[in-house]
Amino acid sequence: MALFVATLSAELAVRALAYAPSSELLWFVNLKMFGIFQRSYYMLSDLLGIQNFQLLGIALPIFLLACYGLAARRRFPLALASNLSFGYAALLLFSWQSPGAPTTQASLGSIAVPSGAGFYVLTGILGTSLVSFAISHLLYLRAARSEI
Repeated sequence: MALFVATLSAELAVRALAYAPSSELLWFVNLKMFGIFQRSYYMLSDLLGIQNFQLLGIALPIFLLACYGLAARRRFPLALASNLSFGYAALLLFSWQSPGAPTTQASLGSIAVPSGAGFYVLTGILGTSLVSFAISHLLYLRAARSEI
């Protein structure tokens, strides 16, 4: 749900900015808070070129799969949605990396992450999807162990 809400909010911020391009608040929200979605949009548009693909092609199907798993009380669709959401959160983190050539230096700063509000949005998405990922795996292993 957190992934879907964040993606929907990013899309709504872009739409609102199109209607009010002089709004400083909307520019802040679009560039600082949801900049991770903008970078992943550019990365995905180079591959696919489909409008609103992050929302309609990734976040909405994952959300619907999770809703189906909850409503039908099925573990597999819920676990699959959890794994896919963690994969999409990892894609968001990966898209934040600079497209430059890799260096041969040893460095502790190998992963570039956004700062400020964008960092909090990315941390929230990664944190919730990681918790969901871990819980779904633990519940699946517990159910498999009880069947054995």
